[in-house]
Amino acid sequence: MKTLGIIGGSGLYEWPGLEKVKRRRISTPFGDPSDEFLCGEWKGCRVVFLPRHGRGHRLLPSEIPHRANIFGFKILGVGAVVSVSAVGSLREEMRPQDVVLPDQYFDRTKNSAAHTFFGNGVAAHIAFGEPACPVLRSRLASVLRELLAQDRAGRRLFDRGIYVNMEGPAFSTRAESETYRRLGFDVIGMTSLAEAKLCREAEICYQPMAMVTDYDCWHETEEPVTVEMVIANVNANAALARDALMRLMESWATPQPEGETCECGRALQNAIITDRSRIPAEWRKRMAPVTGRVLGE
Repeated sequence: MKTLGIIGGSGLYEWPGLEKVKRRRISTPFGDPSDEFLCGEWKGCRVVFLPRHGRGHRLLPSEIPHRANIFGFKILGVGAVVSVSAVGSLREEMRPQDVVLPDQYFDRTKNSAAHTFFGNGVAAHIAFGEPACPVLRSRLASVLRELLAQDRAGRRLFDRGIYVNMEGPAFSTRAESETYRRLGFDVIGMTSLAEAKLCREAEICYQPMAMVTDYDCWHETEEPVTVEMVIANVNANAALARDALMRLMESWATPQPEGETCECGRALQNAIITDRSRIPAEWRKRMAPVTGRVLGE
């Protein structure tokens, strides 16, 4: 069974309760990750946890070292990552404190060079038509349905959705928010797309768990989004996220049912198009955790 990685978003900076806990500080070719990795076990499931913004929430969305974070997960043997993040809802029916499992993205970022491990002489193009892992999403949806069936607050699960990724750190203008709604997007956030792209390049299964905190600023009968509003819902969402992920860990420790497979682990099979003879040995060695399966060291 693949080691499960968890990226904690706003309000989720630690993971108490794990057994055999070790903190690991990892160096990568892309600098230092957001924080130390917390490695442990839970009921037979190997787990690696990383707070995306660092403990104490020190990093803006545009400052997150996504490449270092995902490279670090790869070094630690992580094969699947669930990412928890706060999002704004662009749909009336997706209410604050509901949970969305996005399966698609729309890119509104401006720093795509930081969303790939390649470049500088080595070119690769991954398939990204289905950016989230269907197997991981199915497992996560199953445990969330069980959990929310008993939820007195009436929180709901949406097991698909389009995540539009802006950069921030400011929230949307009303004109932007209304445009995203007309385009058919479901939730808006600032962090998940880079993780999805890099996990695909690293041949790691990836699924975001988007926790709705607000209605962005489009809703005529709701107050515009504020930090105070977001923080109040972040705290409520963090408890639900922990409960859901603890259940996922238990499920993840059991063998996958026959036929439950994905192609995430073969994403680089035909993606690197640079002539192998022109890829420097030093680059191969440095990038071996990501590219070693297809290029060797």
